[in-house]
Order: sequence, then structure tokens, then C-alpha cells
Amino acid sequence: MSTPKSTESYRLLAVDDIPDNLFLLQTILEAEGFAVDVATSGSVALSKIKASPPDLILLDVMMPDMTGYEVTQRIRQDESLPAMPILLITAHDKASALQGLELGANDFISKPIDFNELLTRVRTYLQLEHSAEAEPGVEAGNSVKATRQAWRTTQNR
Repeated sequence: MSTPKSTESYRLLAVDDIPDNLFLLQTILEAEGFAVDVATSGSVALSKIKASPPDLILLDVMMPDMTGYEVTQRIRQDESLPAMPILLITAHDKASALQGLELGANDFISKPIDFNELLTRVRTYLQLEHSAEAEPGVEAGNSVKATRQAWRTTQNR
């Protein structure tokens, strides 16, 4: 069994069109030892993801050029990208969050953000992915790879 990664070795991408929201996310996550990159739009996020895929994406749902739903769908459709957890951040109701889950997001965080909840979910998804990668014969129940496969299966119906 391999040694767990430290938070410094995890790269996160935070995506939001509001600079203050990005600054807050980046400050909190970097204070916890994560390496955080930011993107102010869906198209910038996709370019950064293709150039250097992060370990996890925090993605605002409502953005002007491309919604978080569209970004999620494009990531899940692109087979050249590795599987990575996507956590949607939304101020909307549960139905909106469910739409994101149907498109391939792994989870959602409600606004206003509870930062203890955010950090717990980020760590949980990173640990799930790390354990799935460390033990290839073991299926992680909430694995991102399983989420991507399930999403593709529903899209092919």
C-alpha cells in the first residue's frame, strides 16, 4: 500500500467568474496546504484542465460564458482527460444540484459555503481517488471513474 499524498501535492482548480469568490476559495485552500490554480470562466478552466489536469475541480454553476454544467459535461465527454472529481458550487436548489450530478459531477456544495464542509468533501474525494489509484484491483464505491462510466452509460441510452 502506498503512502497517502500530503495536501501540498494535490492540485486543485477553482472556477468562478467572481474574483472575490475565487480569492476566498484560494486563500482557504492554500492555508490548508493545497496548491490552487484559478480560472474566471468555463473556457479558461477547460484550457487549463487540458494543459495540466488538476486532482480536483471546484466549479461554480452560474457563469456567463459557459455554465458549470456545460464545463462538467465537456470534461466527462473528453476521453483524453483523466478522471477527476468535480464539485459544483451552487446557490440554487437541490434540483439544480441534481442536474449537475446527472451530467457527471461528483457532488455539490451549497452557497453560502460552509468551509469546514468544503474541506471535508475535498479531502474525502482526494482520498477516494488516491485509494482507487493505489489499489487498482479495488473498486472505490464513489470513484470518479465509476461516475464517468455511469454518466457515459446514461448518455448512450
